[in-house]
Amino acid sequence: MTHSLPRLTRLLPGLLLCLAVTAAAMGLEHLEAALFGRAWLEALVLAILLGTAVRTAWTPGETWRPGIAFGAKFLLEVAVVLLGASISVAAMLAVGPALLLGIMLLVAVAVSGGYALCRLLGLTPRAALLVSCGNAICGNSAIAAVAPVIGAEGEEVASSIAFTAVLGVLVVLALPLLAPLLGLSALQFGALAGMTVYAVPQVLAATAPAGALAVQIGTVVKLVRVLMLGPVVLALSLLAPRLGGHAGGASSQAAPKRPPLHRLVPWFILGFLALMAARSLGLLPPAMLEPTRSVATALTVVSMAALGLGVDIRSVARAGGRVTLAVSLSLLGLAAFGLALILVLGIA
Repeated sequence: MTHSLPRLTRLLPGLLLCLAVTAAAMGLEHLEAALFGRAWLEALVLAILLGTAVRTAWTPGETWRPGIAFGAKFLLEVAVVLLGASISVAAMLAVGPALLLGIMLLVAVAVSGGYALCRLLGLTPRAALLVSCGNAICGNSAIAAVAPVIGAEGEEVASSIAFTAVLGVLVVLALPLLAPLLGLSALQFGALAGMTVYAVPQVLAATAPAGALAVQIGTVVKLVRVLMLGPVVLALSLLAPRLGGHAGGASSQAAPKRPPLHRLVPWFILGFLALMAARSLGLLPPAMLEPTRSVATALTVVSMAALGLGVDIRSVARAGGRVTLAVSLSLLGLAAFGLALILVLGIA
């Protein structure tokens, strides 16, 4: 207890700064909803933008840094653990084996193909993984979950989320206009939206004009994509040392040894999988699911504010053109593959 108090005192200034940025971001999100009927930029994105703006105008001194670092790392890891409670394996069983396998293939192709494309465009391995996983699975949430696993830098996370968020809004606006041009039925359009749109709320917004059937199939397909976050993050945790994701490792000169489980798979990934299993087995009381999801969302926003407070806007601007092109081309490839999958599976 005597050791905890000084540590908490060191963390408090930076954490309070992160919370202030978070409160401002949430306030702006509510203002957006009041003015425009919906929040086009989520608090998660606004927190990064506001944090980056603060960091651009003022460099936090040593007093603030421990709390900011704590928010950017540990709170994000806790949020990833809690995210497991919002995902159930039952969603997989609702779509049928053919479509289920198709969605798994879609995510695998989107992650690997997107990564290869991003590397060709000159992105770092970690930035390429952030962009490809964000496009393939669930946008900002996937980027936030993958970032601590691969040891991504703040600039890499911020640029990936910023450009993915903007593109995500454009997809929601453009997709309903594209459906009539392609002659898609409500079922086909819902499936395509579920395969391409980033967040579940955005799927609802994109499919609502096409009716209830499109909303239902789009939501289910999207939830299966989200469910792939667990296996993808677990796989990346095994590959992270090869990508330079965990600094400070031992030299490769020594004979390779199998690391212990807690080093091979980070603690928060084990926690994520444990909560997902508990949710799927019905061990979590239904009353705690919504509060857990809300806490996970709030912690993610705080951690994004912390990441923003560590970002040099000039670094993001330098990578902007390449990241924008990488995100755009990856998303176009995802949509094309999704449309081909719908035709091959005979979804009508």
